[in-house]
Amino acid sequence: MNNLTSNGALSGIRIADFSHVMAGPYASHLLRLMGAEVIKIEPKGGDGFRNYGADRRYDGMSPAFIAANAGKKSIALDLKDKADLGIARDIIARSDVVLENFRPGVMARLGLGYEAACELRPDIIYCSVSGYGQEGPYRDWPAIDNIVQATSGMMMLSGEEGDPPVRVGFPIVDTLTGQTAAMAILGALMQRERHGTGSKLDVSMFDASLAFMTSALTPFMVTGKPMNRMGNTGYSGLPTASMFTARDGRQVSLGVVQPPQFAALARAMGREDWLADPHFATPDARRTNFHAMHDQLSAEFMTDDAAAWEKRLSDAGIPCGMVRRVDEAADLAGATALIDITIPGLPEENVRIPGAGYRVQGQSPVALGAPPRLDADRNTILAWLAEECAD
Repeated sequence: MNNLTSNGALSGIRIADFSHVMAGPYASHLLRLMGAEVIKIEPKGGDGFRNYGADRRYDGMSPAFIAANAGKKSIALDLKDKADLGIARDIIARSDVVLENFRPGVMARLGLGYEAACELRPDIIYCSVSGYGQEGPYRDWPAIDNIVQATSGMMMLSGEEGDPPVRVGFPIVDTLTGQTAAMAILGALMQRERHGTGSKLDVSMFDASLAFMTSALTPFMVTGKPMNRMGNTGYSGLPTASMFTARDGRQVSLGVVQPPQFAALARAMGREDWLADPHFATPDARRTNFHAMHDQLSAEFMTDDAAAWEKRLSDAGIPCGMVRRVDEAADLAGATALIDITIPGLPEENVRIPGAGYRVQGQSPVALGAPPRLDADRNTILAWLAEECAD
């Protein structure tokens, strides 16, 4: 089988993807965006994300499913059925990577664990994604995004001190775990290219979250003091890296953390007096007098609209951005940041999804087809397997 395009860095790499819902499929989605071929092995009822959400018009092709499955191939198999299990084994034997996110031990009980996969292809890269890892006392605990946001401490980093725990407003653990798994697979592919050896990869949502929160966790590990919750104030703890309301009621996020930036801000706002005021002249002084500095900035921001402040300060090299809704943010996307795909049968067939988040100079993004309907590629995959056996 061939990809729709061969211009990606992973062209020629094939992934047998047994994963479902979000973290695993997002990992293979990122690899697909790099040119890999992804065969999505689904249960007979399909990936549970196919019917996710309350709008039944999207059953079989929910927005959540679309987000991580464009351009893949689908075959539905009952892995407890001997014939279907044989098909799964044949796919693994002809793949470079196996990706799965069942509960630890499930793939092994089905006869598709790492050791069994190595018998089919000795240099296989086998990546398992789970909530708390393949080993240890918590390996059997079930986990989804909001659970790991809670257990990892992430919910206690947002909001103000004394507030209830605050969930990040999208499934960040799923996507960051998918990124971590994709990075691990890329490293394993590089190792195999150099040394000819496969890898067994264990990607935990919990461990990936701790790594992602390094700017909050490392200070505690070094000083023994947990990081304070700072609401909409930035990591620096400075009042000049905080949120302000403009004249039109829209919010503006300011990110002034370096002394030259503060000097530029004072000039842009016509408040050079701040530079000579001992209450505000240094970062430590501004922290000590946080509320006084914040109040003065708040008064200045009320003199103009948010968009005007965003342009004026950004043009002056001062980190500043108007708070936008997701739909407004999409209008700012660069030329290749969003990918156009056509999905027949949707209420609106022409849709856009985010790309990989980076560009390669001189290289066009990998072209993507629609996410596959359940079992849509069965005949193609079976014919390919038959040809491989004949060869």
